[in-house]
Amino acid sequence: MGLFFGTDGIRGQVNDDLSQATAYKCGNALGGKNKKCKILIGRDTRLSGSFIGLSFATGAMNAGASVVDVGVCPTAGISYLTKELGFDFGVIISASHNPAEFNGIKIVDNQGKKLGDKKEEELEKLFLREFIVPYDQIGTYEYNPRLVIKYEEFLSTSISTSLEGKTIVLDCANGASYKIAPAVFRDNKAKIIATFCKPDGLNINKDCGALHVEKLQKYVLKYNADMGFAFDGDSDRLIAIDDKGNILDGDKLVYIFAMDYKAKGKLNKSAVVGTRHTNMGVEIALKDKGVNLIRTDIGDKYVSAALTEKDLLIGGEQSGHIIVRDKLGTGDGVLNALHLAEIVASGNKKLSEYVDFELYKQCNINVKVDDKMRIINSEELTNLRDEQEALLGDSGRIMIRLSGTEPYIRVMVETKDEQKSKDVAKLFEKLIKELNKEGYLCAE
Repeated sequence: MGLFFGTDGIRGQVNDDLSQATAYKCGNALGGKNKKCKILIGRDTRLSGSFIGLSFATGAMNAGASVVDVGVCPTAGISYLTKELGFDFGVIISASHNPAEFNGIKIVDNQGKKLGDKKEEELEKLFLREFIVPYDQIGTYEYNPRLVIKYEEFLSTSISTSLEGKTIVLDCANGASYKIAPAVFRDNKAKIIATFCKPDGLNINKDCGALHVEKLQKYVLKYNADMGFAFDGDSDRLIAIDDKGNILDGDKLVYIFAMDYKAKGKLNKSAVVGTRHTNMGVEIALKDKGVNLIRTDIGDKYVSAALTEKDLLIGGEQSGHIIVRDKLGTGDGVLNALHLAEIVASGNKKLSEYVDFELYKQCNINVKVDDKMRIINSEELTNLRDEQEALLGDSGRIMIRLSGTEPYIRVMVETKDEQKSKDVAKLFEKLIKELNKEGYLCAE
């Protein structure tokens, strides 16, 4: 990670961490990388989307790039269209699952894949200079929302089994999928109950979407639906609710997709990709079915890189970023929801019957701090981790990491015993808060 780029592009609070100047610099640097660079740009439904997007576009045009803006579009739609239409880069103005006061800039290459760490670092170095072309070489700007129809057509034709007779509840998080998700499910004959599809620029992810599925669970049970799907602000995440109201997170979805591909003889090398956060229960369940789990660093770009490097087809994160690489080379919540609905529609089981194992009990705590690096590298934290890992042995895991986009240290403790996981996690939370307080007092 660099000074501006985190685990998922640039992200911050608008007019604080993420300013008009930063957006301009990023656009200018990207536009200056290639002569006559062609950039596709889209956004989610945040009020600040146009503000950040136009600042980015201005920087790119000053460097001579041509910019085509499609307006509101899921992240995966920009990835798909960038490759399909021959753009040099695709840019998504979105802060994903974060509240409306945040925004971000994600960049994909001409193959629709997110830039890796090295390419992001190279781009950051260009922030230090400014590309200014002569007046007769200034780039152009075009607004063309109709291009999104090509992505919608791709989604609608991505499954071959009719969803007729299935009742499906959608939670579109008042985000980028609010039009396209209901449309493609209706195209495939499903009965749709669409919720949180009225964005006002400020209600994106607010008490809804992939991070807040409580209402979706109630709707699935209320309407006796076959399943429910929750997306996040830019629709690259998927969390599913089964017919009994149970939550199927990204770990369980990877398992279901893997078992479907294995049954069809399509799971090459009998392996899938997860992250350091993937639940041990899923790893054990996969192993019992003859499937190996390969772990990467946390971040869907690392999952994507491992899939490509090892020539595998399925990978994902617990958060709901799932990549089914022979369908699309990036995480797509709507595409994966269609895929899951097709599995159920073509089988003889309810969605609740596709997961036959127990997860380990994970306790995840996010501790807000003033100086992430000082605390994560402290001797006290290292000693506590060594001590607790020795006590757990092979019966559990501890993971302490920095948030790539927010001022948090994230603690994860995983054991078979829920209370044990909570107790150990609380030890780390207490110490981190003490270390943060000590640092703050010293600073004064």
